[in-house]
Amino acid sequence: MTTASSDALVIGSGPSALAIASALCEEGLKVEALSNKEPNEPWPYTYGVWGNEVDELGMEHLLEHRWKNTVSYFGEGSQEVNSKKNQSTKHNIDYGLFNKVKLQQYWLKKCEDHNLKWYRGNAEEAKVGDKFTEVKTREGLLLKARIVIDASGYNPAILKSVKDGDIAIQTCYGVVGKFNYPPVEDGQFVLMDYRCNHLNKHERKGPPTFLYAMDMGGGSYFLEETSLGLSPPVSLDTLKQRLSRRLRSRGLKITKLEHEELGIYLPMNMPLPDMEQGIFGFGGAAGMVHPASGYMFGGLLRRAPGVAKKIAEKMRDLNSSSHEISEAAWNELWSPQMVRKQALYKFGLEKLMRFSESQLRDFFIGFFMLPNEEWYGFLTNKLNLSQLVRAMVRMFIGATWNVRWGLMIMKGRELKLLWKFLKKYN
Repeated sequence: MTTASSDALVIGSGPSALAIASALCEEGLKVEALSNKEPNEPWPYTYGVWGNEVDELGMEHLLEHRWKNTVSYFGEGSQEVNSKKNQSTKHNIDYGLFNKVKLQQYWLKKCEDHNLKWYRGNAEEAKVGDKFTEVKTREGLLLKARIVIDASGYNPAILKSVKDGDIAIQTCYGVVGKFNYPPVEDGQFVLMDYRCNHLNKHERKGPPTFLYAMDMGGGSYFLEETSLGLSPPVSLDTLKQRLSRRLRSRGLKITKLEHEELGIYLPMNMPLPDMEQGIFGFGGAAGMVHPASGYMFGGLLRRAPGVAKKIAEKMRDLNSSSHEISEAAWNELWSPQMVRKQALYKFGLEKLMRFSESQLRDFFIGFFMLPNEEWYGFLTNKLNLSQLVRAMVRMFIGATWNVRWGLMIMKGRELKLLWKFLKKYN
């Protein structure tokens, strides 16, 4: 009888793949991995996380930077430095950036300690059988496992998703460098700076963008002009021009350019995969990005161990089919409550995409007036469904009429998304 060569085959070598692969290894499973690049190839992006999230997981030692002075700016902005239009909103929760090399090596070491075997290649097709699933690669490899996990990113190698309308894309343009004077306070992290006094009236009618900025130490700063999410997305040229205008309005000049961030393709409202296909997914491939904030990293860290545990439990029954193991994993990752929350978050994103610049600023002023545990829980997807609904109701009651009106008017597919939350997942 033909048998699987491993318990689990993970496709990919990015953060999502290493998070779930190492968690599966720690459950005592025999794990193999397939990647079209070397597993220790440097990751190109930065990965941010709230300090509380890494503290709870005991991973704070893997941070490269951590800021206690975390703020946002939601006023209109003014050339008068002490104007109330420049007043900051203090978040009072630490924020950090991972040391990408340390984090990558942390996970790779766990995999190595459990003898995970790596294969190099491109997954081309998968055939789900009764007891195991076969994956064929473009290079001619044939790999077999009791469960196959596609963690290859937002354009999955083999996992199929259901079309669900246009995808809202978060884009950004940023620079790391030294400036003629500090663009942010010493040791400060700026989550969102929506001050827009550097734009003319016509430009303010366009898609709102904000500055994401931080003191990187040693006289270097990271400044990034960002579009929260839009379909079609804000162009890289527009973001670059806006960042340049923002800097000029404050008398800032780059004296040394150390790195240029040439935009990031971050799909905010990915459709959930077809969970009946017998292949499991994790990370961006599984639609795990938070639709209303773009966050996913904290979710990877928290949820990989639980998913791995569920897979291991199901595998103890040697009669479990690949479909049954995959189904158990999907039910753990996307429980009915998580699916309903995702639908509500997508409805919220659709609202934010249609807000004008002034509505968006007013919205965030009200949002961050919620108790810390509510806005933090919202952004990190840690509230249960009833807590999430209560937070949104509280937000609506305390909002300005400008924001309330925007929340009540239904445009585009907002009604359809709200109906999904109220009816389809009931």
